[in-house]
Amino acid sequence: MASLSWLERLSGAALSQVDMAALLVFLLVLCLVYARHKRRDLVNIPPGPKPWPVVGNFGFFLVPSFIRSRFGHKSDSADKSAMIVLTEQAQVYGNIYSIFVGSQLMVVLNGYEVVKDALSNHPEVFSDRPDIPSVTIMTKRKGIVFAPYGPVWRKQRKFCHTTLRNFGLGKLSSEPCIQQGLATVKSELLQLSERSGSSGVDLAPLISNAVSNVICSLILGQRFHHEDHEFRKMLDLMDRGLEICVSSPAVLINVIPLLYYLPFGVFKELRQVEGDITAFLKGIIAKHRETLDPAHPRDLVDMYLMEMLAQRAAGEENSSFTEDYLFYIIGDLFIAGTDTTANSVLWIMLYMVLHPDIQDQVQAEMDDVVGTQRTLSLTDKGSLPFTEATIMEVQRLTVAVPLAIPHMASETTEFRGYTIPKGTVIVPNLWSVHRDPTVWDEPDTFNPARFLDEEGKLLRKECFIPFGIGRRVCMGEQLAKMELFLTVTSLLQAFKFRLPEGAPPPTLTGRFGLTLAPCPYAVCVSPRR
Repeated sequence: MASLSWLERLSGAALSQVDMAALLVFLLVLCLVYARHKRRDLVNIPPGPKPWPVVGNFGFFLVPSFIRSRFGHKSDSADKSAMIVLTEQAQVYGNIYSIFVGSQLMVVLNGYEVVKDALSNHPEVFSDRPDIPSVTIMTKRKGIVFAPYGPVWRKQRKFCHTTLRNFGLGKLSSEPCIQQGLATVKSELLQLSERSGSSGVDLAPLISNAVSNVICSLILGQRFHHEDHEFRKMLDLMDRGLEICVSSPAVLINVIPLLYYLPFGVFKELRQVEGDITAFLKGIIAKHRETLDPAHPRDLVDMYLMEMLAQRAAGEENSSFTEDYLFYIIGDLFIAGTDTTANSVLWIMLYMVLHPDIQDQVQAEMDDVVGTQRTLSLTDKGSLPFTEATIMEVQRLTVAVPLAIPHMASETTEFRGYTIPKGTVIVPNLWSVHRDPTVWDEPDTFNPARFLDEEGKLLRKECFIPFGIGRRVCMGEQLAKMELFLTVTSLLQAFKFRLPEGAPPPTLTGRFGLTLAPCPYAVCVSPRR
């Protein structure tokens, strides 16, 4: 631990670029000299590209493109998103192939048939979570998203799912809560559009606040105003934290965990993000503990605290229900209930301004079925097939978590002719599922009609899995579907959206940070009634 103490003493010092480079080189050399985990001789594993020393296959993508070009490498992989690169590799090595992060074997699953076979037909083997250093440091392998598969995870997930459903998760009773937030969004959007004029409005803060407040109502029993500084900071921190975790420097933490403690760059920023989020969430738990009334539970936090007291009273000394575990559950639900749904809404609105003809068709369908005066409801969903098909098509093209959350093989198994050793990290490439040319005609083309039959009725396709598949499928899928439908239809019923005059079309590449978010963009908003 001497090295760690030395790094901590440096945390307040200003290091020059030379110092930083020297320190990084020192750590890499240290890793080479003292590494205890050597890549084992692995027999019959899926094929894949040859790994580099120490960093494995990620080494090539971490080297700047100008350096690679000096050595004759013409690939532009470093400039592409991870899911695109991994999908392209399947064309070379097949739908099941191996890569390494350091000495850690990862198997990437591509295409619907392979992903379904692994996660649905072999759930006991492929439902575990790996011990990835960058994730473990942040989550301590607790909560319901990153926790290992087993009795504790099943018990915690079941409790959360049952409790949240009792408070309205995925039920029609959630609609008033969603509509309340949308009323605020529309009012604020109208004011912002009047002030911004032709320069356009950034939808992201309003959308993320409205979406987050739905899950806040269920788990925290309260709503936050979009101008609440502390809450806005919390949302921004979560977004930034996800982005940092998959950045090139942060990925190196999985090879050399000691890098997490470096006193500069994204490593220092990641620790700061973690500290600020921790202070915010633990403050909420403390307030709930002080004001808890067992006769009138307000939300999931109250119910969880009551379960803790009940298990303590029953003599369950080793119960997994603790305030520490609750902290990680809240963090999971915050991120899962905010980031993915908000990004999906923002993607849909971006596609609407880039395809004004589709926006017109969606609005025409809503006008015919609902009119322009009555507020849209979830009961209208079945009568708006083109609108729903449009939402689904954008979800297909911009799957919220394109590489899913990493799975792990809990035991050595034979899968489709290959040996998958115990402890192998499994990456279900959902991006490849939704871009698979064997199941989607012209998969890179935006075409809502692919989800409609000849009579214009909605088609449900088995290979459409934006929320994942298997036992780790998104717990909030039904709530997310409700929010997507109500948010998109409410905005399109009330407003016309277009790009600012003369503004270049926003890129559809997006920002990959575990979830896939659109790059910031502005839209001009005009009332339709």
